[in-house]
Amino acid sequence: MRFSVGKALAAVLAAALFGTASAQTAVTEHTVRLDDPENRPPATLQDVSWLVGSWTGEAFGGTFEEVWNPPSKGSMIGFFKFMDDDAVSFYELLLLVEEEGSLSLKVKHFNPDFSAWEDREEYVDFRFVSAGEDVIHFSGISFYRMSRNDIHAWIRMRNGDRISEEKLVYRRVED
Repeated sequence: MRFSVGKALAAVLAAALFGTASAQTAVTEHTVRLDDPENRPPATLQDVSWLVGSWTGEAFGGTFEEVWNPPSKGSMIGFFKFMDDDAVSFYELLLLVEEEGSLSLKVKHFNPDFSAWEDREEYVDFRFVSAGEDVIHFSGISFYRMSRNDIHAWIRMRNGDRISEEKLVYRRVED
């Protein structure tokens, strides 16, 4: 077996960045997953409160608007609108909630006519993996704060057996 300084350094950096309390695995270059979803790391909404505000940006070949309200009563609510060729393609209702001593990002998708993609009781659940001063990792989506007014997010996408990631570029909308 050959020793790789690069791999050893990457492992040390990953442990330093993500801690060792909850094991996680990189799935794409920018996203990770929680190895044991039942062993969730502790977190509160304060850990993710820098998402609060109005944002606009580009992703998936179009533009988007996203708004996050401040934390209250153990949750943060958000709204996402994606536009392609000057028409709305879809909406999302976003819920960041404290549960089981950790966080979950729950997402429900809607067509332009507001009919839901998911069945009535269903939604996409991104479980919290880790956070640092300028990064938040959920299983399948990661947010990187580039500055107070800029965020880059990466979402893991699956198409059959192929896994890829898509970049979302956020810019804060100033009042």
